Amino acid sequence: MKYKSVFDIIGPVMIGPSSSHTAGAARIGRVARSLFGRKPKWAHISFYGSFAQTYKGHGTDVAIVGGLLDFDTFDERIPRSLEIAKEEGMEVVFHEEDAIPNHPNTARVQIGDEQGELELVGISIGGGKIEITELNGFELKLSGHHPALLIMHNDRYGTIAAVANVLAKYAINIGHMEVSRKEKGKEALMTIEVDQPLDEHVISELETLPHIIQVTKLVD
Repeated sequence: MKYKSVFDIIGPVMIGPSSSHTAGAARIGRVARSLFGRKPKWAHISFYGSFAQTYKGHGTDVAIVGGLLDFDTFDERIPRSLEIAKEEGMEVVFHEEDAIPNHPNTARVQIGDEQGELELVGISIGGGKIEITELNGFELKLSGHHPALLIMHNDRYGTIAAVANVLAKYAINIGHMEVSRKEKGKEALMTIEVDQPLDEHVISELETLPHIIQVTKLVD
């Protein structure tokens, strides 16, 4: 594993006792909030493995809800996030799952409101770093630490190349890219992490491409 700085080794600035159980959980929640695009009305949060065994003592519950409220890892409101969520009308339910996950620090987050729903699976890999491994049933690998695009599209020839050409036009370098599909020729999900900030005119141009269903920007 490569580290960018000594702070990646020490861990992030955060509220809570554990970078894996607190900072990582907050980041999983915040990625879910960012992808959903607004504060959800309800949240069903399932914890697996070590998360399920220790989430109350390590503050994983308050951290992940803090992320859903768009609090950063160092936000002093995180210890009160369950109270704040209740005050703001967000219904939160936690589930302790017995299933053995691929990673011990795993959470499944289901959120929604009257406009729609979102489901993702995130893992905390240590030092506050996370990976999103599933989004609405699509497998992916998203760190949440870089600007990223999630592009829902019809699985058609030339779509990936068209997206890459738009990014090249604006001199945006692709750091990581993968495509997930449930069935050949149906809907697919393109995940692209990039090295530069993404302006709205880039998003607008991507949305005009053939076979594109939805473009979502995830900001670092």
